[in-house]
Amino acid sequence: MRDDELLTVPEAMARLKIGRSTLYDLLHTRNLASLTIGRARRIPTHALDDYIQRHLEEATR
Repeated sequence: MRDDELLTVPEAMARLKIGRSTLYDLLHTRNLASLTIGRARRIPTHALDDYIQRHLEEATR
């Protein structure tokens, strides 16, 4: 997967193994970055990687 790939909401849900409402909660609280193209919400793969890394760092504190 390329670093600059944009994922749809269902693709991001599958990658994080979370539900739709949980993903939208992360987006609305700005814990996960996204962009809107027209009416379509897209999540950059690097945003998922950053989110995972932040939570791993917090878990080791």
